[in-house]
Amino acid sequence: MLPGLSLTVSAGIVTGLLGPSGSGKTTLMRAIVGVQLVESGNVTALGRPAGSPENRRRVGYVTQAPSVYGDLTVRENLHYFARILGVSADRVSDVLSIVDLAEHADQVAGTLSGGERSRVSLASALLGQPDLLVLDEPTVGLDPVLRRDLWRTFHSLADAGATVLVSSHVMDEANRCDDLVLMREGRLVASGAPDELRRKTGTRDLEEAFLALAERA
Repeated sequence: MLPGLSLTVSAGIVTGLLGPSGSGKTTLMRAIVGVQLVESGNVTALGRPAGSPENRRRVGYVTQAPSVYGDLTVRENLHYFARILGVSADRVSDVLSIVDLAEHADQVAGTLSGGERSRVSLASALLGQPDLLVLDEPTVGLDPVLRRDLWRTFHSLADAGATVLVSSHVMDEANRCDDLVLMREGRLVASGAPDELRRKTGTRDLEEAFLALAERA
């Protein structure tokens, strides 16, 4: 349930969707992608109703659980998804480079680490060069170096004009975002740039800002 939620996500920046587990982040992201049943209200993505066939290649979605076939190699996984999307096989090499998995291209996905499988999922989502990239908890369980590198990738995609929406329940990742959407119990607590939210609450720390805003809400 997301009662009375109204939200616009801007293009060309990384927007962080922050909130504790169970706050409604995944439900909202699924609604934006078009795989969540919406009983009332309207959800649009890239100017079209969420889930429109026209958005199939324009919207990339990475779920919390890696979406890969464990008995196929990394390259075979990506070629399979490329055929589904109708994109050139040449694009596989491009996305392998973006997620830094070229050296593992011929490794069976089931033998990869959890972080590596997550990067295969991200590579799959990037095959169609999406205008909207929706990432549900993409850095959970990853080491600090890989987290840093992935956030650099997210910002590079946004700099190239994509709309990037990243969810997390880890408040220290909020500082890596250009804009923030804070949620609690299915409701929008606040939105705005990190500095704006700190000024609004008179706090130095974004976790403190979130607590202050949650109490006001």
